[in-house]
Amino acid sequence: MAKSHGSCLFKEVTYTSTGDPVMQALCHCLPCRKVSGGTHTTNLLVPLTAFSLKSYALPHPGGMTLTIYFCENCGTKIYKEGSADAFKGIAIVQASTLDGRIGEKVEGMGIEDVKIGGELYVKDRVGWLQGRDGTGQMREFV
Repeated sequence: MAKSHGSCLFKEVTYTSTGDPVMQALCHCLPCRKVSGGTHTTNLLVPLTAFSLKSYALPHPGGMTLTIYFCENCGTKIYKEGSADAFKGIAIVQASTLDGRIGEKVEGMGIEDVKIGGELYVKDRVGWLQGRDGTGQMREFV
């Protein structure tokens, strides 16, 4: 795959990712709901690259530390990093930060190219949101 590009709201923080994501998943855990302001986050798990952003860390209900990296100017959450072994060396990039508008052709992966392969922390999924057919349903992370 070609390089994919993403950014914060005002494009003051930008990133480039090469290759395909290791996983593409929704996460319904409480920290993801809180940082997104919605019912879940849509995540692209890609090898960790040289990001240099402000961050804050918080304990996750799954027993790990979740560090959230964001633009210090507009507050856009760019990616997360989990301390659990399953997330070592992985940036959990927020798919909503991919550049390009719906219907616009972009180099690499755009938001319409995201193919959800799983849902994480479905035990915390809100009752009025149905699971996605044909995807792995994980009660927690492991």
